Amino acid sequence: MRDEFRADLQIVSQLLVDMAEGVRAAMHRATRGLLKADREASEAVIARDSEIDDLYQQVEERVCDLLARQAPVASDLRAMITALHVAADLERMGDLADHVAKTALRRHPSPAVPAELRPVFTDMAAIADRMAEKIGKVLASPDADLAAELDRDDDAMDDLHKSLFGVLLGDDWPYGVETAIDATLLGRFYERFADHAVNAGEHVVYLITGETAATPN
Repeated sequence: MRDEFRADLQIVSQLLVDMAEGVRAAMHRATRGLLKADREASEAVIARDSEIDDLYQQVEERVCDLLARQAPVASDLRAMITALHVAADLERMGDLADHVAKTALRRHPSPAVPAELRPVFTDMAAIADRMAEKIGKVLASPDADLAAELDRDDDAMDDLHKSLFGVLLGDDWPYGVETAIDATLLGRFYERFADHAVNAGEHVVYLITGETAATPN
């Protein structure tokens, strides 16, 4: 019975890794659609969002089934609770990539952000990619130290988010209200993507140590 339980739990872990890889790829494509006005990349993100949702549903169903059949306690119960929390954060990260892609499509064939903002969004996307990669690694092989690095990455994302507002609120902003609103929302999408990555990392730390981190974002 324990071998069966462990095998089922490993399937849940792999589903989470697949979700992490999926949201990383989604945000990468969404960023390409955003900065390169790549319609195909944006459409691919939207078309494949349901795949991430399906993985989320599989995690929920398998965890609920395990809870019903196995009545786990202690560390096993903690692993399943962690899986549900992490899956929810990853699903939300996929939704945020979807939001970026839809914004890019709405402004197509023009780029959704002006040239002055592309360096900021390029850097935000690089941090988002790095954080999604780390989540995938800590889910494949739990590592509290690597998970804790996500807080520092998030600080860098927050700094970029603030610098974005510095440009948008400058007296010499020439692009009008609609472009400013789009840029504000896009900045928020990347910032929240990072927040959910931090949340997922904190849940992994809890799984490893049994200690609750600071209140999730």
